[in-house]
Amino acid sequence: MTLFVFLAVLAAAAMHAIWNALVKVHLDRFLSITLMTLGMGAAALVALPFVEVPQAQVWPYIIASVIFHMGYRTFLIGAYKAGDFAQTYPLARGTAPLLTALGGIVVVAELPAPLAILGIVLLSAGTLVLSFRGGAHLERLNLRAVGFALGTSIFIASYTLSDGSGARLAATASSYAAWLFVCDALGALVLCVIFRGPQALPVLARDWKAGAYTGVLSGAAYWIVMWAMTKAPIASVASLRETSILFAMMISVFALGEKMTAWRGAAVLSIVAGVVALRLG
Repeated sequence: MTLFVFLAVLAAAAMHAIWNALVKVHLDRFLSITLMTLGMGAAALVALPFVEVPQAQVWPYIIASVIFHMGYRTFLIGAYKAGDFAQTYPLARGTAPLLTALGGIVVVAELPAPLAILGIVLLSAGTLVLSFRGGAHLERLNLRAVGFALGTSIFIASYTLSDGSGARLAATASSYAAWLFVCDALGALVLCVIFRGPQALPVLARDWKAGAYTGVLSGAAYWIVMWAMTKAPIASVASLRETSILFAMMISVFALGEKMTAWRGAAVLSIVAGVVALRLG
């Protein structure tokens, strides 16, 4: 991974943390993600006339990614019903890079270098510890909640591998991203109507400004990630992307006045060590 790609992915992680910290939408997480996805699709729709139409061999990856994203959102709903998603989602985010690394070996025949493997493990461990704030809630997780969390991580790893492979095969990462965002927005809209009914649409429409803002930021961040996966190993990029939780923690400490606990400090050291290992690897 070159220094430019490395810094670009870190910038994408920071963008992800910033819009999560600054944008407050009075919706539940499922509707918030749906609104963001619709915003991404609307922004990408403007870009479609300026990018190539994907060739036939690229469309299976776009379709697969949309299906994986729909599966991710479906398990998101299941996690709400199973327990506190604030506890299960960190488990999903922390294990997804490890699954992506394993999947990368099988799907795209990418075996990370030893230092990169160490970096992925350290980043995943730090993400888990930081998310759980020292693991205080781990003992409260039930098997059903863990199942939905691991299912979510599988879908995250799946769409990451699909998008990395598809972006590499497409004419440009921009072409792949634009068409994916539009198609994913349609999938998210269908899933929203299925689970929440047509009455959810006026609720989303009332917060369209937040959707546009989050959509542009998140879309730009994920476009960078997809572009980076055409220049560097998918697993390394996916793991480095998880440093967004480190940026979120920094915002919470320095901007919101939250305390820097010993567990948080240990998690930060683990994440930083993982970033260094990825760069050296």
